Amino acid sequence: MAKHATPLLDQLESGPWPSFVSDLKQEAASRAKNANNVEFQVNQDCVEDILGILELSFKHGRTHWKHGGIVGVFGYGGGVIGRYCDQPEKFPGVAHFHTMRINQPGGKYYTTQFLKDLCDLWEFRGSGITNMHGSTGDIIFIGTQTNQLEEIFYELTHKFNQDLGGSGSNLRTPSDCIGSSRCEYACYDTQDLCYQLTMDYQDELHRPAFPYKFKFKFDGCPNCCVASIARADISFVGTWKDGIKIDQEAVAGYVGGEFAPNAGAHSGRDWGKFDIQKEVVGLCPTGCMKYEGGKLAINNRECTRCMHCINVMPRALRIGDDRGLSMLVGAKAPILDGAQMGSLLVPFIKVEPPYDEIKEVIEAIWDWWMEEGKNRERLGELIKRQGFQKLLEATNITPVAQHVQEPRHNPYIFWKEEEVEGGWDRDINEFRKDHQR
Repeated sequence: MAKHATPLLDQLESGPWPSFVSDLKQEAASRAKNANNVEFQVNQDCVEDILGILELSFKHGRTHWKHGGIVGVFGYGGGVIGRYCDQPEKFPGVAHFHTMRINQPGGKYYTTQFLKDLCDLWEFRGSGITNMHGSTGDIIFIGTQTNQLEEIFYELTHKFNQDLGGSGSNLRTPSDCIGSSRCEYACYDTQDLCYQLTMDYQDELHRPAFPYKFKFKFDGCPNCCVASIARADISFVGTWKDGIKIDQEAVAGYVGGEFAPNAGAHSGRDWGKFDIQKEVVGLCPTGCMKYEGGKLAINNRECTRCMHCINVMPRALRIGDDRGLSMLVGAKAPILDGAQMGSLLVPFIKVEPPYDEIKEVIEAIWDWWMEEGKNRERLGELIKRQGFQKLLEATNITPVAQHVQEPRHNPYIFWKEEEVEGGWDRDINEFRKDHQR
């Protein structure tokens, strides 16, 4: 029998979709059943109490969780998110209910044994509830008590050879796509770059010292499978400098119906006969394509590498051979100043170990942000406050056309004193003379 009545939560199980409420009830029942066989290190009723306090929150229309900040473990200042409820007497199982972020493997590749061992550890020393994966990319362990944190951290590092993820005002856990290990579109080795930067910036991960959180995300191509362009302070998006490769025979195969567009992925909808003008040429964002005389042509100087045409006709179009990545900056979710997409900073850079050129850009950005950023101000908000030109100056990157987001809103041009021959004194004197006349 359930410990707490949950009539409001029960309604969430009545819809057509799977419900987290059902999962929580299943875990609660499992813990109750195994209570005599397993010596749980946290309150065995913790999951029941999660349901109880959530029901109370629904009833009152407000949360009963308190944010406890960052709870440190020995040698690591970030990684554990403190959680406490404001009803500890009524719900002792969640009086403190900390969330732990675990650094996910590269490309999120696991062995089944590794996953089983992780779940066994959390069943024993936590609530047994996990999230695969959080928006940062980490494995998420949801809910344990303060006295278990050091024990869990010790087992993770000594038994699993696994680190905690980032939390707080630090470098968050770098996250990557599967890259060249399985994807034919990958323009660089996302897993190697992600791993090397994770190793090189351990101090930034372990000891919160930034104005606010900072995220790296690595996408092997513009398809952006880890959504770096929407969520990362620095997005590393694979791209190429030369032209898209065209197989004209395969183009004819798509036009003639021999090959299904989008690799046959139509979600059950019958799109009818493939229309290359409508579905490819007409949807190019820069209008750089044309189909005439049975041949497809691309003006590669105008191509923005959006990948749409390649995704629609993967047999006919391939990414170029001169590959590297673009670095975009300033993306974030709408917490303080609204959502922001990443802005292009480095149009193209080669990806070659030991990645010194990439690190130079990263560290120049950090120097500027740590000097000028306000408390809890993300990089994108600093760029918005001081202007993209300040970032270009801080990183010593020469402005190019790709840095221009839109035309100026006013006709005025402002010059720096050192850029004007003769300086401002001459201009002021001329102004005074004109005024006296």
